[in-house]
This record gives sequence, C-alpha cells and structure tokens, in this order.
Amino acid sequence: MKFKNKYIASALLAIMVVTTHTSCDKDFLDKNPLNAISGPTFWKTETDVQMSLTAVYRTLQNNFYGARKPFLDSYSDNALDRHTFFGFGNYTIGVINPSNVNTALYNVPYSGIAQCNYFLDNIDGVTAVSQASKDAYKADVRFIRAMYYFDLVQFFGDVVVYKTAPKTAEEAKIAKTPKADVLAFVVEELDFAISKLPATAYTGRAVKASAQMVKARVRMYQQNWADAAAITKDIIDSGKFSIYQGGYANLFLTTTQQNNPEIIFSTKFLAPNNPQGGEGMLVELGWYGAIAPYRNLVDDYEMANGKSITEAGSGYDAANPYDNRDPRLKMTILVPGDSHKNPDGSTFAVTDPLLTGFNQKKYMDTSKLPWDRSKITVTDMNVVHTRYAEVLLAYAEAKNEATGPDATIYDALDKVRTRTGVNLPPTDRTKYNSKDLLREFIRHERRIELALEGHRYFDLKRWGVMAAKLANVKNPAGVTLSFGEKNNVLPFPQNELDRNKSLTQNAGY
Repeated sequence: MKFKNKYIASALLAIMVVTTHTSCDKDFLDKNPLNAISGPTFWKTETDVQMSLTAVYRTLQNNFYGARKPFLDSYSDNALDRHTFFGFGNYTIGVINPSNVNTALYNVPYSGIAQCNYFLDNIDGVTAVSQASKDAYKADVRFIRAMYYFDLVQFFGDVVVYKTAPKTAEEAKIAKTPKADVLAFVVEELDFAISKLPATAYTGRAVKASAQMVKARVRMYQQNWADAAAITKDIIDSGKFSIYQGGYANLFLTTTQQNNPEIIFSTKFLAPNNPQGGEGMLVELGWYGAIAPYRNLVDDYEMANGKSITEAGSGYDAANPYDNRDPRLKMTILVPGDSHKNPDGSTFAVTDPLLTGFNQKKYMDTSKLPWDRSKITVTDMNVVHTRYAEVLLAYAEAKNEATGPDATIYDALDKVRTRTGVNLPPTDRTKYNSKDLLREFIRHERRIELALEGHRYFDLKRWGVMAAKLANVKNPAGVTLSFGEKNNVLPFPQNELDRNKSLTQNAGY
C-alpha cells in the first residue's frame, strides 16, 4: 500500500490558522475538517495545496515542537522532568539505552518529514498554481523539513534521510546518511527557503529570518562562526524585528504574541477549535508542576545591579534570596513565597509536591485559571521557537568566537539585558574584555534569557560541556547528575532497529 493515503487523511483533518504569502492573502486554513475527499480527487486546486500545507504546519503542534518543548530543558542542568514524561530523569543520571530512549525524539520529526515529503512530491502536479506560488509554498515546507532534520542530527548524529516519500514500507528501510551529508542537505533546504520566503515580519507563516536563524544554528553547531555571525547580522540589519518592550513574560502569553516584533517563528495554536491538548502547558506546568527548575539555575540569575550572588557588593541576602534579583527570575520561575494566582486573587494550588522547591512560571497563563478537571479548559499559547533575543545572543556568541570582543557584541547583549521591565545594567566591558571571559558571560546570558524554552540541552552538547555542567547538580534523591550519551548522541530506539534492519545502532550502545 502506498503511504500517501494516510497523509491525505492527516491533511484533511488538520486545523490551524496561518496567513499566506500568495496573492490569495486570507486565513485559508481557518476551516472545519473535510474528511470525505478521496485521494484521486486531491491535488487538483490551490485549495488542495493549502490544505496539505496546513497539515505540514500541524505537525509542529506535536510533542516537543508543541506544548512539551519546555521539557527539553529537563535534559540539562536547568530543570527536573518531575513526572519522567520524557524519561529525562534517567538520562541525567547516565541511564540511557535503546529500550528507554523516548521514541518521540525520533518519531515526531520523522512524522513531520513524511508530511513534508508528501507535499513536495505532489505540488508540482497541480497545474492550477503558478510556479512562483509553488516555490513560495515549497519554501515553507523545505524550511520545516530542514528544521526536523537538524534536530535529528543533534539528537542522533548520522540519521536516515528521505528526500521523497517511500512508496512502500520496504523502500523505507535504508541505512543512515553521514551527519556531514545530512547537514549539507539541511543547508541546501534552508538556502532555498531563504531565497523564496518573504523578507517581512512574522505573522504566522515562516519568513526569511525564520530560515536564516535555523541556518545560523547549524553554522554554530558546526563552529562556522564567521558564517553564523554574518547570517545573524543580516537579520539584525533587516530592521524587521526588535526586542519586545511590552514585558518579558508577555512573550509567552496568547494575548501579546500576535504580530509580536520579537517572535520570528512559533508553533501556532488557536482557541477554541485548535488549542493545546488537555495535557498542555496550563495543566503540566501549572497544575502538575511537571518541570521543576533546579536551584543551580535559580542561583545563576544576577542581582538587579548586575552582579552575581557570590560577587562582592552584590547585596545578596540569604534570608531573602529572591529579592532584588534579575527580574527575569520571577518571570520565569515560581520561587518559594510566590504563587500562581487565580483571576479572583485566590491562590492556585499545585497538585504535586515541588521536588526542587521551584516551578516553571514562563508560559503559564494565569488568566485561564483555575483549572477544573471536570471541564475543558482551553489554552492556546503559541510555542516560541525563534525570537529576536536569540538572534542577538547568537550574533554575540558567533562574533566573539570569530574575532573577539567588539562594541557590536556588547551592544547586542545590552539590547537583551536592558529591555523594559528587565533594565539590568549594561554589560561590563572592562570586566569582560577578552574572548574567554566574554564567552562565559554570553553563555550565562543565553542560559538566563532562554531558560525553560528548550534550548539548553542543545547548547550544552554543542559546547561540549554537558558532563561538566550536570556534575554540578544533584537530583532530589541526592544523586549527582551525569551525562550518559555515547559520543554525544542518543541511541536509536530498539523498535526502530527492529523495524529497519538497515539501520545500525550508534556506537557504544
């Protein structure tokens, strides 16, 4: 049986809202599901193309591309996977093998890739759509496919590459492609997307800067610092994005995410028809306290005067440890003495004990509280994948690695640190006056600014410091964390090896 039938069904059942880049500029994806269209009648009109594009974007709502993206920080020194939804509790004490690795880390990207391939394999046959419009649609899909493949490389190293949809299950059973070749393909895809996506602000569909920033991440992963610096500078110089001055915490709330000048790409949700699932952020982060930040992260937040809590003259008070701190601390983490509040002012009770004493606050929309298990509570915060603050931090890191400190690096850092509502002192240019010293400060600033957004795991791995950073943390059972990945890559899930005999396990597993 050909694979395409199930992808058609998925396309027809997908519902979400994005905007087009074509002359037909309307919310064409804001539709009820159509489930009575047969395969032979599909791929005839531009509406068919748009429906399939909807299905491609819909794959971004799954798992760690959707509401569970913050859980990736639980595979680092930032937080505890409180209920082992991903198994990160075992991974962070070095217990990882083909049988306990979470299959979502493998299956979710490949499911998205399958949808992308189905789209790309069929769009050229639609004669009702101009070539220019086809290229515009393809740019979205090739960008998303590239993002999926890059994440697979970061998780697993060499991976199986499908550039077209296999026609049969047997055709899908192929060997891995070397990591370098996969990354070359990713860059090729991104270059196409960069050339065809609109150089505009983000309003719901991928734009040029969305693809540029993923390419910058690839170059940073490859330690091609000059290229990464040039790409991020191009985004900065475009003037299409800026640091949002309406409140750091509001970046992660539905009411202020639409047309936000800082957001460059996100997974979109829309109430009431296309909200996050019942176990979305409101429930898992708030009700269950599923992500428990470690004190190691809390202690890394500076004082409001820009000094670390251990630095002379910081003013740190151990009796009141959360006072006069970097304001991002209490916008990101629920600290002891603080609480989520219901709209009527009463305290919202977390059901499960907070094993580290801390809870995630970022992405918690308290306007939706109190949560009632007997009712459907709709929550639809968009999950931010790329924002302008990351662009500035990436530029600072890449430029410092390429050429050492200069004024443009300090300026980029200060745009992040001095946003309205944070107002930290500018970077101390005398104190951080060498490449090595500035490197550590940039890494610190990146950890704080992007905390609990799903970046830390990938950062620690590409810096080669995961083991060292985990060794500074103990879990609630008193066990020192350790990094168990062999050669910095995860094992392939055993069921994938059983399914595809051409797939060989990563070394050491």
